[in-house]
Amino acid sequence: MIILQHPSEQKHAKGTAQLACLALNKAQILVGETPLDFAMLKQQVLAHPERFYLIYPSSQSRAIEEVFSSIKTQEPPLNDPPCPPSLIFLDGTWRKAKRLWHLNPWLHNLDQFHFTSAPSGQYKIRKTSVDKGLSTIEAIGYSLEQIEMFDPTPLVGILRALANQQLSAMPEKVKHRY
Repeated sequence: MIILQHPSEQKHAKGTAQLACLALNKAQILVGETPLDFAMLKQQVLAHPERFYLIYPSSQSRAIEEVFSSIKTQEPPLNDPPCPPSLIFLDGTWRKAKRLWHLNPWLHNLDQFHFTSAPSGQYKIRKTSVDKGLSTIEAIGYSLEQIEMFDPTPLVGILRALANQQLSAMPEKVKHRY
């Protein structure tokens, strides 16, 4: 799992990408904005696009729930299955994620997925203008649940703990906004 993080998110106290990396040993963050910043990954993607999925609601993306619904009903294989593709997430405000998308056209040829039935976001201390928008850690948990039958409950628990910690540090007159 790869998180392309906009530089403005790197030290943001309310960011969740770092939490995802701490909770999941298979996650890594690459900070940058342009193709030069992601040159090594870009090379890998261009050489083997079938090894990567992009989780981003583009005009070409398909509903993750529909594409992977059959996985939940299939019997597990008797032998080791092939390694699943790496998931790529864009981390930043929606405006910054869209910027990452536009500045990195090498991502456009990947299989892309969006959510149609994701649960409501639990990360109330960070506002979004996007209906049903999720934090990065929530998007990762939901994607893994759809693709690999992963239980996202521990990730949601980490997110709630972060939100509670942030809220407890806020003055009372600020808390009421959340």
